[in-house]
Amino acid sequence: MPDIKTKFGTSTAFTLTLASLATSATAARESTNVDNTTDLFVDALVRVHVKLQAGTPASDKAVYVFVYGSEDGTNYTDNATGTNAALTMRDPSNLRLIGIISTPDSGGLTYKSSPMSVANAFGGVMPRKWGIVVRNFSGIALTATEGDHAYSFTGIQFQSV
Repeated sequence: MPDIKTKFGTSTAFTLTLASLATSATAARESTNVDNTTDLFVDALVRVHVKLQAGTPASDKAVYVFVYGSEDGTNYTDNATGTNAALTMRDPSNLRLIGIISTPDSGGLTYKSSPMSVANAFGGVMPRKWGIVVRNFSGIALTATEGDHAYSFTGIQFQSV
């Protein structure tokens, strides 16, 4: 009798632009959507790394990572569009929070998230299409160099071995 084990896909970068993202309670950036209708991932682990400009963190001293989804492949959570674009956060928001990156220290440092589950945000089931939204509320803008930031996901499937 075969065993069912986890199969990790390749780490894949999002199409997302975070350079110079201001610190704000409402300003954020959304990624281009990930179409799950072909790969049929049962989950995806997301990672986000950001680098702050030099200065002293304030406000929440955090960068928030949300996920949006689409049941039909066309309509997305709240005002997300499925494209790499600026997004104005609604308050309250229907986006699902999947992680918080704490930014407690001064000095223009890079902060790295833990792996964050997408399926967990949707009750254990992946939506047809999904993407992430990053909101910087650290009190300091992100650096202007896009290469200072990193964001990717690894799809997860099950395999019989």
